[in-house]
Amino acid sequence: MPISARFRPRRLLALATDSLPARAYLGLVALGVVVLFLAPDSPYAMAPALLTAPLSFLPVVLPFGAGTAGGGAAEVAAAVLYGGWLLLCALVNAAAFGALARRPDRAPAARPRRTLLAAAVDNWPARAYVAVVAAALGTFLYAVLLSPDPGFAGIWPLIAAAPLSFLAVAVSAPAEYSLPWLGTLVFSVGVALAGLVNAVLIGRLTRRIGGPPSRG
Repeated sequence: MPISARFRPRRLLALATDSLPARAYLGLVALGVVVLFLAPDSPYAMAPALLTAPLSFLPVVLPFGAGTAGGGAAEVAAAVLYGGWLLLCALVNAAAFGALARRPDRAPAARPRRTLLAAAVDNWPARAYVAVVAAALGTFLYAVLLSPDPGFAGIWPLIAAAPLSFLAVAVSAPAEYSLPWLGTLVFSVGVALAGLVNAVLIGRLTRRIGGPPSRG
């Protein structure tokens, strides 16, 4: 499926607001922001970051964010930048849900499952994301299986494949206590599946934004 290189912000905004799944997602994010302000010390205060993952975790590797030191104007500027970034992440994720909810412009020749999974590899944004998840997962496996001190290597695949990767942690935790290798296997498979879901969403969004205009 040919994809234009032109980026269409208007189509991104339309996809983020013109379907029930997209609007429901934005409402959930807004509820998370309310909880953040009402109970900043609660575990639920992480809801906005989790709901807008994986893009919302990108500032973890960048020298800015809501917790930037410096006081006064520096902290305010960092908080404003981070708030704007969360809003952008929410719009991108909502647009991905909107793209997934829309019907194809024409009946696909291949079976639906193959067509859905093809979105994870037939465009460069999705392929780049798959490469990032693969690199993070490979780093984790190297650290766990070959390195004498794995440290916190699991944080990278966790961030790369968020938010569904957090389910992989919950599922693998019981196995980790009895059979560490089984916990590693379950976590790795869970991260791979979470990354595949994200890649499909990225691919569908790329098709809708970069492809020819549709009436759906």
